Amino acid sequence: MYEAEISGSIINVGAEDREQELFENQYELPDGMAYNSYLILDDQVCVMDSVDRRVTEEWLANLEKHLKGRSVDHIVIQHMEPDHSASLIAFAEKYPDAKIHCSAMAATMMKQFFTEDLSARTELIKEGDVLKLGSHELNFIAAPMVHWPEVMVTYEASEKMLFSADAFGKFGYKGAEADDWACEARRYYFNIVGKYGTNVQTLLKKLEGKELTHICPLHGPVLPENEPMDFYLGKYRTWSAYEPEDDGVALVYASIHDTGTKQAAEKLAEIFEEKGIKTGVTDLCNDDLHEAVEDAFRYNRLVLCASSYDADLFPPMRQFLNILNIKAFQKRKVALVENGSWAPSAGRVMKQYVEGFKDCTLAEPVVTIKSALKPENIDQLKSLAEEVLKA
Repeated sequence: MYEAEISGSIINVGAEDREQELFENQYELPDGMAYNSYLILDDQVCVMDSVDRRVTEEWLANLEKHLKGRSVDHIVIQHMEPDHSASLIAFAEKYPDAKIHCSAMAATMMKQFFTEDLSARTELIKEGDVLKLGSHELNFIAAPMVHWPEVMVTYEASEKMLFSADAFGKFGYKGAEADDWACEARRYYFNIVGKYGTNVQTLLKKLEGKELTHICPLHGPVLPENEPMDFYLGKYRTWSAYEPEDDGVALVYASIHDTGTKQAAEKLAEIFEEKGIKTGVTDLCNDDLHEAVEDAFRYNRLVLCASSYDADLFPPMRQFLNILNIKAFQKRKVALVENGSWAPSAGRVMKQYVEGFKDCTLAEPVVTIKSALKPENIDQLKSLAEEVLKA
């Protein structure tokens, strides 16, 4: 059973979907996905957010079990994205007296997502507003573009808990054992929230001075889990500032026939590993593209190896670089390796991307492979590795 008591009066009544393979129809989910919702039991009963339509029935059953015959007075909708709001209509029908609290923009989105009119029972909230339930006091904080414009987060003053919407979430269900929090939270952050680092930093500043016993995100475990609270806050400070997290190399390659380009990437990985450099290697044609995005932001150096294609760039690498551009990739050292059998063009196109990234340094020269990796290319790769590792 997924639901869990956080304190004597606050319970996670969410649900997990262990069968879900893709999130937002693009991000791989080797460990499924958790959809959290929080029940606060006080003089008045409040629910924090609903859940994805895939787990509606389980969520409503969890709610009913822990209400023990009580009804619901309030539901707070912090985020209107369908993986959290899709079950709101079913909730509204089951608990017709519950007031719906949300930001003005979320109320507008309700009219866009639903044909049912909820306006008569909707109360708008803004930053600074307070909802008193009894001993519990909900303080609302605006968090626009973390990662949608309507988002609110909520600080519960008596138990010092932060209901953080999508912030501090992760891929995978609560009980997944394959990865620690940081790994899947990092992949989640940079692929979903990463573009909005400035907005995340604004939210972090608003939280300064507030004592936090727990962070309750809409995905993943309630924090802290296995580390002190400063660990999680520190990760978000680093990620939102686009600062490298680890000293190492993200080595990302796209090879058409798994020959010369792949050979060059594997040789470079070997060179870095012989030097004791932490290296994350991603084959864009066979591995998870979004793991490569995660590694690109994790490490302070990025090496791109790609084949030329149609006098341009092999599409898997172009797709990867487009995502980095959208996610505001910056503050890294980048090196390029191109392959082309008659008119190499990949280096030129990759260089254009790198020149468009903020505060990125290009390690020269670009190494050019002609079809297959030759002995002279190995010397060039060794020299390139030395340039990449220079301060």
